Amino acid sequence: MRHKVLVFSIVSIALQCVALRAQEPTAPTLTDADARARNASGLLPSEAVLQGSAPDFQPTELSGTVTDTNGDLIPDATVVLDGNGAADHQTQHANDSGFFQFSGLKSGVPYRVTVSAKGFENWTSPPIVLASGQFFGVTDIKLKLASSVSSVTVYSSTEQIATQQVRLEEQQRVLGFIPNFYVVYDSKDAVPMTTRLKFEMALRVSVDPISFLGTGFLAGLNQAADTPNFQEGAKGYGQRFGAVYADGLTDTLFGGAILPSLLHQDPRYFYQGTGSTKSRLMHALSNPFLCRGDNGQLQPNYSSIGGDLISSSISNLYYPATNRGAAFVFENVAISTAERAASSVFQEFVVRRFTPSARRQN
Repeated sequence: MRHKVLVFSIVSIALQCVALRAQEPTAPTLTDADARARNASGLLPSEAVLQGSAPDFQPTELSGTVTDTNGDLIPDATVVLDGNGAADHQTQHANDSGFFQFSGLKSGVPYRVTVSAKGFENWTSPPIVLASGQFFGVTDIKLKLASSVSSVTVYSSTEQIATQQVRLEEQQRVLGFIPNFYVVYDSKDAVPMTTRLKFEMALRVSVDPISFLGTGFLAGLNQAADTPNFQEGAKGYGQRFGAVYADGLTDTLFGGAILPSLLHQDPRYFYQGTGSTKSRLMHALSNPFLCRGDNGQLQPNYSSIGGDLISSSISNLYYPATNRGAAFVFENVAISTAERAASSVFQEFVVRRFTPSARRQN
């Protein structure tokens, strides 16, 4: 269900894009007079006046996480953003995870970020010029201990930080309503989930109302395709609904909670967001096979693969006789792996811009 609900979001976004495209006004047909009026640049006079003066309104964002030289998070640090003039001056405080984010910035304007915190020396970034529509992450914000201070007391434990991060992730919804909990946008400073948090998140996504709506949608697709081989009609739809939900529930329970807890692995997708398109694509495609361990190191993704295998095996208990057996189990595992790879690519390149809370805080 971790990736199956995302399939529902993919279709929703696609339908929304088609609807918006259908609402675009069609270009007016040029008259002979218009054609003769075109200037040497190939534009109508009115177009020539507007060209170069129309502002680019694509939103830009700048974000980062405040840490000290040891990599420990510094919550409530003061972050000041300065541009060319007073209108570009903004101030905010980093959240409990040390994260900050400035939205709606101008492209082509050189910005500087200054970070200050009690007991530390101020940190200032070099000039940052954002391109239109760019989401820029400020890295290496490492505050040095002030020379007059010998130590700083840190009040937040790793478990407290993990809890805060998970609570923020549970606010992430595609288009504002579709669960997008199993993705970490502030990947660099994410801390491991506790066993309790892994089970809480699995339960949260499994009982979310939109998960049931997504289940009904996928059951309808299966009904139309006559798969699995349940009977037709309302009873058949009910059987397919139950099968889809059971598949998602067992996959989420085993692949998102039980095995990650036993194997000390993180079930979430860690958004890269920077680097070349090729490196981001390879990062996303490797997600079904590689995961981050609770020790912060990459490991074979035994949790997801094992969760898919266990879930597919359990489905033999309720699938029709013609859809059972080892061949169907491994076929379902292959399909789930392909779906997870596709949803990871979608996460890396598309989903964030449709997840409002992820663009405000992480």
